[in-house]
Amino acid sequence: MIQSMTGFGKHVIQLPSKKITIELKSLNSKSLDINARIPQAYREKELELRKMIADNLVRGKVDFGLYVEITGEETTAEVNQGVVKNYMSQLAKIAEGDDIKLLELALRMPDTLKTDKNDIDEQEYKAILSAMNEALSNIVEFRNEEGEVLEQDFVDRIQTLNRLLEEVKIMDPERLGSVRERLERAVADLKVELDANRFEQELIYYLEKYDITEEKVRLANHLKYFETTLNSKESNGKKLGFISQEIGREINTIGSKANYAPMQQLVVQMKDELEKIKEQMLNVL
Repeated sequence: MIQSMTGFGKHVIQLPSKKITIELKSLNSKSLDINARIPQAYREKELELRKMIADNLVRGKVDFGLYVEITGEETTAEVNQGVVKNYMSQLAKIAEGDDIKLLELALRMPDTLKTDKNDIDEQEYKAILSAMNEALSNIVEFRNEEGEVLEQDFVDRIQTLNRLLEEVKIMDPERLGSVRERLERAVADLKVELDANRFEQELIYYLEKYDITEEKVRLANHLKYFETTLNSKESNGKKLGFISQEIGREINTIGSKANYAPMQQLVVQMKDELEKIKEQMLNVL
């Protein structure tokens, strides 16, 4: 079953004096790209948290946020008075305002709070890991649900391509007959005498250049291989992308050899279906 790279996961835990929120958002990307927003006090755990994300999400552009809100009365944070006063002094030089207004502005600036806490509480970190696992579970479930929608879309479009290929197969004898008729008529219009056997040999050689038997067989095999890969246990968007490229090559070759308007119209429809598959393929893990 395929999995989408688009997803969202969130989990909130309430500790005695803190509310901790884990948020994960992911979009499609060629590789794993994690953008982490973590409070300074938890930076020492960033690599471990990143590894958890990489093990579960594998690929995609991931925004990871760890947000901490103090809800209890006790807190280890203190106002960094020297920094705040310095901010207020600088702000007073830029614009007029009373001390209350300057203080409000200053407190929004970086490093206005300091904390004496250097080590993360063990129980607190266990709670964070638990919330992280829940958020990862949520985003994986989201990705799986999105993957089901993508998978059904691919199945429908591959079925359409198979149907169009069958129409191409049915139309092929008619196409070759039309090409042969046009050539014979063109030669007849020249009003010259030709060796019938030599003309027939040249005609057969010419028609062989427009033969699409191999392309039809390869295209059918590629479509079947796409379906087989789609039904595999693991999501493999890159492999499906490579198969799509091979499908495109066979369709293009059929189009270039067709030399027959009705068949070229079928080829245009096939290209349209394949283009939609490729667009959606960008979201597959």
